[in-house]
Parts: sequence; C-alpha cells; structure tokens
Amino acid sequence: MSITLYGLGPSRSFRCLWALAEAGLEHKFVSLELSSTDSNGAKSPEYLKLNPQGKVPSLKHDDFVLTESAAILNYIDSLAGGQFIPTEAKARAKYDELAFFVLSELEQPLWTTGKHKFAIPEEHRVAQVLDTAKWEFEKALNAFGKLANIDEFVLGNSFTFADILVAQTFNWAERFGFDVPTEYLQYRDTMFARDAAVNSIAKFS
Repeated sequence: MSITLYGLGPSRSFRCLWALAEAGLEHKFVSLELSSTDSNGAKSPEYLKLNPQGKVPSLKHDDFVLTESAAILNYIDSLAGGQFIPTEAKARAKYDELAFFVLSELEQPLWTTGKHKFAIPEEHRVAQVLDTAKWEFEKALNAFGKLANIDEFVLGNSFTFADILVAQTFNWAERFGFDVPTEYLQYRDTMFARDAAVNSIAKFS
C-alpha cells in the first residue's frame, strides 16, 4: 500500500497528516508551493492531473485519488478499520452533523478572510467583507457551543477525527486574528499535544 499526501504546511493538509499519524499508516508527504508552476508547485501540469483545482490537500493511494480534506479523513478511517469515526447510526449522524458544521459554518469565515487577504488576485479582494467574516465567525461560535459540549473531546469520551477538524479550525482562527474563547484554545492545545499532532507539525515546521 503506497500512500502519498500532497499539501502545504498549516493548511487543511495538516488535518490529513494528523489523521494519517493517528491511524499509524505509513505515508509520504510532498510539500507543494501553492502558486508555483514548477515541478513542486500546485499549478504544475503533473499535479493538476491529480487535483484539477490546483489546491491542497490531495491523497494518492496507489491509483486512487481524493482531493477534499474531510473525505480524506473518512477514507483514512476506513483504511484504519473504523477506529476514529463512530459506526453506530445515531453516533455517526452526530459526528457527521458536527463535521459538516465545521466545514460549512465554522471555517468558512476563516477561508473568506484568507481569500480576501492573500489567496485570490488582488483585484478581486473586497476589504469590507472582513468585518462580515468576523460577525459570521461569532455567530458560528455561538451555534458550535450548542452542538458540542467540550469536556476532553468534542464527541463522547474518546478521540475522533472530529477533534482534528475542530482543533485545527480553532488554530486557524487564532492565526487569522479572530477572537476564540479561552476554553476552546485550551482544548486546541490539548489536542495539539497529542503525539500524532506533534509529529505531523514537525514535518512542515
């Protein structure tokens, strides 16, 4: 089994690196330059064959390719025998509810901020949207508090890949200058202290 993860440091790629480490799956990490067309670039002809959007992450398992981080996490869990995502119907539904909320609500104001600060061409950036993004994040935080009751983990009494999604998103928010409640940052710190997270960070730091 040959697994290669293509990505860029503290982007959504990190959640996939972390999941691979938690699962104990051997893999190769290929670091890319996002805007480059060189051989190590996300816009190179070779990489665009794997990911036509020229984005990261992408996971290649033998001849099978996935290009969305949450789908990659689900696939890693399948390869690991279902250790990190609940299988009982209601527990799985609650996992999906939280995971989809992170992707569609909690992280979207962060990505909007990133796009309008540096990711998209300057002529398409709208500075006024940044205040709206902060308002949206505060609204999402309020909803998150009703969806997840963080004790040690976000769901139940054991670590799941939902913890990767949530902890990485809170870290992203702090890096972008959003106000994140102290208890959520403490939770992030606890998750980031896990061996798999520490070892994954070391690959791009």
